[in-house]
Amino acid sequence: MFDAVKVKNDCVQWIRDWFEENGKGCNAVIGISGGKDSSVVAALCVEALGKDRVIGVSMPNVEQSDIADVQAVAEHLDIDLLTINIGHAVGDILGRLHYLGIETTNQTTINLPPRIRMTTLYAVSQSVNGRVACTDNLSESYIGYSTRWGDNIGDFCPLANLTSEEVVAVGDACGLPYELTHKVPSDGLCGKTDEDRFGFTYEVLNKYIRTGICEDEATKVRIDGLHNQNLFKLQPIPRFQP
Repeated sequence: MFDAVKVKNDCVQWIRDWFEENGKGCNAVIGISGGKDSSVVAALCVEALGKDRVIGVSMPNVEQSDIADVQAVAEHLDIDLLTINIGHAVGDILGRLHYLGIETTNQTTINLPPRIRMTTLYAVSQSVNGRVACTDNLSESYIGYSTRWGDNIGDFCPLANLTSEEVVAVGDACGLPYELTHKVPSDGLCGKTDEDRFGFTYEVLNKYIRTGICEDEATKVRIDGLHNQNLFKLQPIPRFQP
């Protein structure tokens, strides 16, 4: 049985210990997207470090349909929120590629904004004595639903070993508003929910991760395929050893 309160308290202590060893007196810098993961990470950091040491960064790509949720997180936690629109940076790079005759792929267009956001987070972090929080959870990482060198990196990762359902439970234990923790997950890019894109539900995925059980063989094959295909994202960069 998952004990959300215990896990929340243990994670808060883990964050405190990590900062004591790796950034004594530093601030936690978090990209706030309006989704449950960044909201929960922000709440955990506030409890661990205090609201004055947590800095949220909103990074819309020109426009963001759920920007009100970003502001709601910051207001609920009473943390500073910096807004840095990455639209011009994304547009300038894509425009330059087109000018050079390079035909960009759909993957290029999808993955460029998360990488620019991470660059932005580190620019903020190094300017405010910070450490960057990674907000990936286990469910997303397991099937590679993240951008390498984008949203899947950071200096510390509180949710790395928690499934999406466990993250929701921890968010509830943190006292976050229900509409933020139970919000239907979406990447905000294609108009589809995460589960629409996966072809299976988080419930099925999380059960398979925790128990190894998946009743539908076709879904099991798809999950295994995604996991194996994206294992490289979870491993250190290969290094030649002379």
